[in-house]
Amino acid sequence: MSSVTLSDIAAALGGELLGDAAIRIEAIAPLEDATPAHISFLANPRYRAQLQSTRAGCVIVAPALGEAAAARGAALVTPDPYLYFARLTQWWAARTRPALPAGVHPAAVVEEGAHIDPSARVEALAFVGAGAVVEAGAVIGAQACVGRGARVGAGSRLAPRAVLGDGCTLGARGIVHGGAVIGADGFGFAPHQGRWEKIEQLGAVRIGDDVEIGANTCIDRGALGDTVIEDGVKLDNLIQVAHNVHIGAHTAIAGCVAIAGSTRIGRHCTIAGASSLVGHIELVDHVHISACTLVTRSVRQPGRYSGSFPFDDNASWEKNAATLRQLHPLRERVKALEKALAKRPDPVPGTTPSAAAESPQTPEHKEP
Repeated sequence: MSSVTLSDIAAALGGELLGDAAIRIEAIAPLEDATPAHISFLANPRYRAQLQSTRAGCVIVAPALGEAAAARGAALVTPDPYLYFARLTQWWAARTRPALPAGVHPAAVVEEGAHIDPSARVEALAFVGAGAVVEAGAVIGAQACVGRGARVGAGSRLAPRAVLGDGCTLGARGIVHGGAVIGADGFGFAPHQGRWEKIEQLGAVRIGDDVEIGANTCIDRGALGDTVIEDGVKLDNLIQVAHNVHIGAHTAIAGCVAIAGSTRIGRHCTIAGASSLVGHIELVDHVHISACTLVTRSVRQPGRYSGSFPFDDNASWEKNAATLRQLHPLRERVKALEKALAKRPDPVPGTTPSAAAESPQTPEHKEP
């Protein structure tokens, strides 16, 4: 894409432009790497010092930093710089990424009875099973698989080698990155005489609109009912979502999280990386789980939770963690105190060891 002017950006995305509107921008860059041909942003106050040293042609800032940013060069002032940056990346990508032509590649395999909208795209070596539906504007990447009876919503995209299993549905404007598997069998087995008898997984996976699923993430189909991912959920790479899990709308989950079967997660929750949730528990709306937390029971109150010995609300966990760090010095102090007490002489019969020290001294009474 050829460069754009700051006035082009402001016209498309809004914001108060301070400085030369004719400055041409060739790319978006971080503050420390930017050149005069770049636009950058400052959202975290911790990086305010970089505002004076950056060479960026324009910096996106909050109103509180508008004057300081304008003193060094052009600035775009907006109430939420990080949100503005996100929308700028979307606008930039729409202008720079070439539009892909619709149609089915000759090397794709489309079974009889599948329906592919004329505006959709199916790339080389992709598979679309019988009874599957690929809606308007959807893209099925090379070697991706849309199982029999599955549905891909309008404008959604399966990256190369992504799998949407038989009978599973992906809503509109979804993104499934490469290697993700939606609709594999859940982990279900019945023990019998020292062996495991497979429980057939008869449910599916239902995914809402505007959901993004990271690379190599796995979402298992339900055993009887469906595994459900509601609208707007964002899943990072390498997440395991077991059978019959229900994730509420607009929840975001970071990489390497493992969620055991039949767990229900509310709306607007966040779960940080490498955390684990045991099965058959519930998290209410607006619960936030810190990194590496082991969640072993239901969470009935919104808030932030951390830890693994066991996990607790974040404030309590931090206090306990601070105490735990002092456990060894406390042990040594107790041992020293025990030794000191053992060396003290035996008390006088009928008194306590501290009786003499604690008894009040009565002054001698004198007659007037």
